[in-house]
Amino acid sequence: MGNCIQIQVPCESLYSPCQNYLGGKAGYVWKLEENLRALQNALDRLIEEKNDVERRVDLAEQQPQMRRLDQVDGWLTRVQAVQNEVVKLIGNKSEEIDKLCLCGFCSKSCKSSYRFGKLVAQNLAVVEELMQEGRFEEVAERDPDDPVDEKPNEPIIVGQQSILDKVWKCLMEEKDAGVIGLYGMGGVGKTTLLTQINNMFLDSDSDFDHVIWAVVSKELQIERIQEKIGDKIGLLNESWKTKSSEEKASDIFKNLGRKRFVLLLDDIWERVDLKQVGVPLPNIRNASKVVFTTRFIDVCSQMDVNRKFKVECLRHDEAWTLFQSKVGEDTLNSHPEIPELAEILIEECDGLPLALITIGRAMAPKKTPEEWKFAIEVLRESSFKFPGMQDNVYRLLKFSYDSLANETIRSCLLYSSLFPEDYRISKRDLIDQWVGEGFLEDKSGVQNEGYYIIGILLEACLLEEAEGNCIKMHDVIRDMALWIARDIEKEKEGYFVCAGAGLTEVPHVEDWNTVKRLSMMENQIEVLLESPTCPNLLTLFLNSNRLKLIHDDFFQVMPCLKVLNLSDNLSLTKLPSEISKLSSLQHLDLSKTAIEELPKELEVMVRLKCLNLEHTSRLYKIPRQLISKFLMLNVLRMLDCGSSSEVPEESVLFNNSELLIDELICLKSLNLLNISLKSSEVLQKFLSSQRLLNSAQSLCLQFLGRSKSLKVLSTDMKYLDKLKIMDCKYLEELKIDCVRRVQRTRRPFGFESLHVVEISSCSRLKDLTWFILAPKLNRIVVSHCAGLEEIINARKLGEFPEMTGNLIPFRILQFLELQHLPNLQSIYRTALPLLHLKEMYVYECPKLKKLPLDSNSTKEGTVLIKGQKQWWDELQWEDQATQSAFRPCFKSCW
Repeated sequence: MGNCIQIQVPCESLYSPCQNYLGGKAGYVWKLEENLRALQNALDRLIEEKNDVERRVDLAEQQPQMRRLDQVDGWLTRVQAVQNEVVKLIGNKSEEIDKLCLCGFCSKSCKSSYRFGKLVAQNLAVVEELMQEGRFEEVAERDPDDPVDEKPNEPIIVGQQSILDKVWKCLMEEKDAGVIGLYGMGGVGKTTLLTQINNMFLDSDSDFDHVIWAVVSKELQIERIQEKIGDKIGLLNESWKTKSSEEKASDIFKNLGRKRFVLLLDDIWERVDLKQVGVPLPNIRNASKVVFTTRFIDVCSQMDVNRKFKVECLRHDEAWTLFQSKVGEDTLNSHPEIPELAEILIEECDGLPLALITIGRAMAPKKTPEEWKFAIEVLRESSFKFPGMQDNVYRLLKFSYDSLANETIRSCLLYSSLFPEDYRISKRDLIDQWVGEGFLEDKSGVQNEGYYIIGILLEACLLEEAEGNCIKMHDVIRDMALWIARDIEKEKEGYFVCAGAGLTEVPHVEDWNTVKRLSMMENQIEVLLESPTCPNLLTLFLNSNRLKLIHDDFFQVMPCLKVLNLSDNLSLTKLPSEISKLSSLQHLDLSKTAIEELPKELEVMVRLKCLNLEHTSRLYKIPRQLISKFLMLNVLRMLDCGSSSEVPEESVLFNNSELLIDELICLKSLNLLNISLKSSEVLQKFLSSQRLLNSAQSLCLQFLGRSKSLKVLSTDMKYLDKLKIMDCKYLEELKIDCVRRVQRTRRPFGFESLHVVEISSCSRLKDLTWFILAPKLNRIVVSHCAGLEEIINARKLGEFPEMTGNLIPFRILQFLELQHLPNLQSIYRTALPLLHLKEMYVYECPKLKKLPLDSNSTKEGTVLIKGQKQWWDELQWEDQATQSAFRPCFKSCW
């Protein structure tokens, strides 16, 4: 064996240094190269994933109010840390691989290789775990908004603080006030109020999660409302925009269903279906709220409001404060005359905030009286030329006009501008004129159609209610209507209005051919001499002047005239014979004139639909067969004709009025009749005609001779609205026969349409028990009936329990006047619920010691009781609570 050297190494000496990693952990060493390659590949993929996520985050964060999710931000941070660690490990790769021996199964430095291999394996596991975590569906979310976004706003308008407080109370305290409506005419300040409500949430401690604002406007777009809501509650993004309206509604409902919200909807023109939008309906459970503004009161009903508030125009003192704030103290104090001139401009605005603001700003730089006087002239004569009025005011209001359902309703509105500023327009007369113009068809029920249209205009806040079954037109609305009629649609409408202008003669018109509707009412014109050539004139208002004479030729060239109003000319005694030229006339109003005779020439007016002769006290002659010529007559008003004591005995109209009744019976188109009947014979003739009974709307019975009892079948006068009984000194009883109606329908009502009753100088009447058969009475006047002892007699009621047992008298009564009734002892036997009563007037009724009142009869503070102090002090009350309740209601008149 020679030179061989034998070296012996004990086995335990070789095993000992590696025994710690050969026992299940040797893989950290012998798999080191494989793990390093896997770690490099995994890191590359992780970096690619990180880059993709960062790009998605960058794109998301470019959208308003979007920020990355915290989990995404944390993941990116962890990825960067691991990337740094892995890069460092891979940087030591060569050095650690050089330590390996025995084909990689062992290491020259076992502990060092083990530690390095372990770090590689651990980082590989972390990288793979981060790869799994990085698969995000969403990488960003909308930043949590404040519950409310502040909106720029004008200061609260003086006079609107009260409504603001009421709405805020509904939002904060009244759990059952889920839906709240603010309504009023355009320019009155509804949006300002809603904005104030929005901004009040900024400083409130309310626990609403969201206060959402959305402008709706005339063209309702459900998806636009949804996007406003979606934007506020964090749903809006590019993908959500592509969803259908139904899907958006579902998302909104799911989101808001878990939250308490306030939804503010500005400028609603029609019902917004909250369910279709996706808004959960407010209720006591979810305590959410919806507040909206609208120009139409009927929208409040369509939206099922729990509370509604009308935003009114300002009172004068409030208007002055607002105007002053826009003009400025410097301008108002720049000349002593300017404050007085400012008052005139304020009056022209009629309390409309938008007009006050517009005119106030325009006048702020004007510091001489001359400038202010010129501004007043412009505003009165051509208000649309005043700076800002056309663009800022009229165009805004015109949206309401344009939104009216059809051309008929729009024409009816414009027609209302023929009357002077602040004029109380009779609804009844206005409807008659609409029929005469042809806006409405002369058919049965046309009055109801007219009232329906008036209701639409009232609901749109384009007309306003006024006392005495009247309406009025706000000055600025009237100016807007005239602007439309005279300038925007002048070719079609042709308005020329100089009502209430102080005229003493017919004004100069450059081109009469363009005039279709001419109003010269409420002036001081005494004589009409000039004969204007008006080939296209349709309506002529000459009422409420001082007319004494109309020249024969005045109507010579008005071939198309349909409506002629000559009423309230108290000195007009005669019509010109050339009125016969008005063969197209459909409406003739001669009421409250001194006309003594209707000329025979009127017989050419075969198209006449409405003839008003009311209160023509001196009218004594109507040619025979004249009325019967008006075969198209729909409305005939003849109350108080020939009532003057100066009417001659040979009066053709009244001594032979049975003949007049015969002529009326011939009028087959007659639907509405107001008439005075002054003898029992004429009355019986009238009662014998079913057509006339069906047409009767107002009836005055006077001088009924020696008739002690009057029997009327109430069901035959189902449209009777007003009944007057006067100077019937022998009349003891009015019998109302409604038995046939009861048997047929089991309804006990008699005069179902009767609203007004006036009875005077009927000294033998003992009671008025028949009132109980007029359930809709809202005005009762009884005077100078010496024998009257009771209004409702209990014994008579007991005779017909099947008819009257369930009836409550005076259920909707608003006004009760009792005068000179020396023996009146009782109105009704017990206290009544008079919830609509506004005024009671009692004079010279010494035996009336008790009123039908208890503490629950009326709403607190809603009734005014006028009378003599002594009578009031001697009244007997149901109890002390009743006396205390009504003590503040009394006003002494003597």
